[in-house]
Parts: sequence; structure tokens; C-alpha cells
Amino acid sequence: MPGAPGAAAPHEVGGSRGPAGPGRGVTALLVGLFSLVVVAAGLTFVPLPYVVLSPGPATNILGSVDGQPVLAVEGVETFPTDGALDFTTVAFDGGPGREVTVYDLLGAAFRPEVEVRPEELYFPPDASEEEVEAENAELMNDSQTVAAATALRALGRDVPTVVQIAEVAPDGPAAGTVEQGDVVLQVDGSPVGDAGAVADAVQDRSPGDDVNLRVRRDGAERTLTVPTGDVEGRAVIGVFLRTDYDLPVQVTLNTGRVGGPSAGLMFTLAIYDSLTPGALTGGERIAGTGTIADDGTVGPISGIRQKLVGAREAGAEWFLAPVDDCADAEGAVPDGMEVFEVGTFEEARAAVEAIAAGDTGGLTRCG
Repeated sequence: MPGAPGAAAPHEVGGSRGPAGPGRGVTALLVGLFSLVVVAAGLTFVPLPYVVLSPGPATNILGSVDGQPVLAVEGVETFPTDGALDFTTVAFDGGPGREVTVYDLLGAAFRPEVEVRPEELYFPPDASEEEVEAENAELMNDSQTVAAATALRALGRDVPTVVQIAEVAPDGPAAGTVEQGDVVLQVDGSPVGDAGAVADAVQDRSPGDDVNLRVRRDGAERTLTVPTGDVEGRAVIGVFLRTDYDLPVQVTLNTGRVGGPSAGLMFTLAIYDSLTPGALTGGERIAGTGTIADDGTVGPISGIRQKLVGAREAGAEWFLAPVDDCADAEGAVPDGMEVFEVGTFEEARAAVEAIAAGDTGGLTRCG
């Protein structure tokens, strides 16, 4: 019987289909996309053994940060100056407490000023975040002290060196007798002027012999008798030494949480500038990097390419780079910047004076 006009035809049991659903191909695609999302989300929590280096800020040592001067020198006459001497930094992602994921590496691939390097090049195995920060803080403090000594010596001031006990091995021969902070004055009656002289004097003994150390502790001198141990046939007492300085002035550098030794050269130039009349820079903004050694040698650093970018972003047109880093700077010098290589503090000072005088023709360019 025909149905009523306009009425729906009755369903045929077992003969008709419901609304069409997604085909097998679409379903597979959706499942695949979902799997990728799950994997990608998981990768955000997988740390990788790399560090990502990117440009960090540049700080004018002759200026102020948060209303406080970066450099303060007390105990000697200082002079007003002008211009800028910037120490430069690298921003690190990776290492203890700063894990790098696949997304960090992908982001770095699209930024030419960013580098990805193996973590092992920068951090010892199993080092904790606290240990790394403490070591970097110690290296920063040491660089500031060496910078002050170097600047003062360049001005003809006498800056005696002292040898200090940096650490005593808890299971070493000196444990319980020698203390951290002791200043070593003599070994077996002979004066010592640096850490190498102390090590040589101890190793002149036979393992098992006693060594007499004359030390200064809490302002008083005393003689300590320390037995020596045996390490591969050499006499040792189980201490770590550092060369410190008896500075005639007090130098304070407000660098925040920045650590490491690579600002030593720029610290030295800034201290020297503050202790001499006039502006060493001639009013120019000069950035740079490099460690400073006791003999005034400028040593290499890491991240020269990132530091060049950070310095240019801060407005510097001139940059001082360690000789040993010039090869790494090749092709990375930003537009509008000139880079000069320096190997010693004296060369760096001469370069700054040449920049100030507008006569850089005699300087060796880098990069």
C-alpha cells in the first residue's frame, strides 16, 4: 500500500545504513596525529645532554645597576670618567638544573646567533646546580681580585701575592691540622711567593716525610707539622692552593648573579680607568671579554659569537677579544662593529687608548 503523501518511507529491517562515519584512512590519520601530540608532549620532559648558548646582556662597569655603581674602589683616590667599558655574557640553557629539550634545540636551529654544544664541554659529570654556581661565583671573585692587582701594578703600586689554602681534602694528610683560609708563608723555613712554589717545596720531600708549614691564621703566625702522603711516588699533603693578593685598596664589583672568570680583562680596564685622570675610553662605548692572569695575559673564553651579538645590541661599536678566540669570531662580527685582538692587558689598554684617539689603524682586527 502506498504511504501517505509526504510521509517517510518505512525502514527496511537490515537493509538500510545509518549516517556515514569516518573512513578507515581518516581514522588512521587522526590516531597518528594524536600519537604525535602525545610523543611531542612527552619530549618536553626529556632532558638532552646539550647546552644552548645565546647572547646575554652587556653591562657597563663604569655605570650603575639598580641605582648602585657596578664598580667601587675605596682606600685610594679615584677620578670621574666617561664612556662605557662593557663586560659581556652568554645565556646558558642546559647543564645542572637547566634541562634542554628537543624544543629548545629546534628553536635554536632557527637563530643563527645561537649555538648548541655538548653538555660535557662545560660541566663535569654528576655536578649539582649548587656546585656549579659556587664554582662560578668563586671564579668571578678570583677574576676581580686578579683584575685589581693587575690594574694597581700597571700604575706602579706594589701588590704582594700570598698563597692561601683553598680547600683541605677531608681524608688527606693535612686534615685536622691545616685549615681552609690559612695563608702559607714558608715551607720548611723557605719563603714561598705563589702556589707553584709551595707545591714544588712539598714535592721535594719523600713521601712519608714531615713538612713544616709556617702559616698565618686569624692574624697570628704558627708553624704546623704535616705528614706527606704518596700519590704516584710524589709527596703530597692533600690541600688545594690558590694565589691571592694583599691588596692596598678595597675593590667591590656589583655583578649580580653573573659568574665565571671571563670578565677579568674588562674589570682590569675599568679599575685602571677609575684610578687615572680623564676618560680612558674617550667617551666611546667599548665592550670585550677575556680572562686575566697574574702576569697580565688575556686568556680565551667561551661564547665569543654570542658575546659579540650581545655587545652590539647594547650599542657597542668596538670590541676587544682574546687572540685565541679570533678564529671562532670569524664571520660572526655584527654590522657596525670592529673587533680587535689582544693578548695582554697592556695591549688592551693600548687598544682602548687608540679607539679614544680615533687612530685604530695600527690595531690587529679580529673576525
